[in-house]
Amino acid sequence: MNPCDMTRLGSTDVRVTRLGLGMAPIGGLYGKAGDEQARATVAAAWDAGIRYFDTAPLYGNGLSELRAGAVLRDKPRGGFALSTKVGRRLGLNAVSEQDIWADPGPDATRFDFTVEGTAASYQESLARLGLDRVDVLHIHDPDDHFEEALAGSLVVLTRLRAEGSIGAVSAGMNQAPMLADFVRTGEFDCVLLAGRYTLLDQSGLADLLPLCTARGVSVVVGGAYNSGILADPRPGATYDYAPASATVLARALAIREVCARHNVPLRAAALQFPYGHPAVASVVVGARSPEEVRDAVEMASHEIPGQLWRDLKGADLLPAEVPLP
Repeated sequence: MNPCDMTRLGSTDVRVTRLGLGMAPIGGLYGKAGDEQARATVAAAWDAGIRYFDTAPLYGNGLSELRAGAVLRDKPRGGFALSTKVGRRLGLNAVSEQDIWADPGPDATRFDFTVEGTAASYQESLARLGLDRVDVLHIHDPDDHFEEALAGSLVVLTRLRAEGSIGAVSAGMNQAPMLADFVRTGEFDCVLLAGRYTLLDQSGLADLLPLCTARGVSVVVGGAYNSGILADPRPGATYDYAPASATVLARALAIREVCARHNVPLRAAALQFPYGHPAVASVVVGARSPEEVRDAVEMASHEIPGQLWRDLKGADLLPAEVPLP
């Protein structure tokens, strides 16, 4: 697969590369990045041919957007797709909801899915980015705010799309059932599904992915490494942002063993697995350095024999019904 091939999101005019850059790490996820390294990371992705970039106000409490914009605003605006998120706003009186950011900005985030808050959040993101629009807006983690997101954020996003201020309406979550509920409204062009369609977790296949296929809604897959363990399965590795259990670690190691028999890095199999489903348009992978960007491109390009996937099914490491790349 060529990770720099372009594909369309749903029925929109937004085109993304099959591999996208997730920019939580340049916001300091699990470790400091620094302005210079962050900018070098985004530039390396551009130089490698990646033309889809995903960020959010949550990532480093605004740092990711600031650092992404420092590079992208100097690129031809029609030459890339950019997504950010709404549902959280930065505020001095907010209490940080996460302690996974190594060098966050001074303002923590607070949930706000109201019409006013969503509209303000978008303008604040544009100011940090130094751009006049983004291509995709995701409603971010509305797990406990579904009705508010429908009555507030979705109203704003559909209006922005009608005005041409954004190209696609989306939601980004770490769960599949609520994303399916959003898709059933008929207003969504795509969704960002994090960590729920991977070599270790195919729960997105139960409802969301078939629904998206039927309705022509594109899926962007995030968290293909399940926050770390599928990049480097070892004691202490993280799975869904927490230390992996012994059971999960053993399964990841077993998958790696099958990959090794075919001379395929586990990272390559993890990145390419989601492309087997026809609803998946792009896989977004986080990177904090130019070296990690280049590795992701190499892993997404690595040739994988079909027998590897069949061996994973034969060893009960993938369900029989999972579609293969």
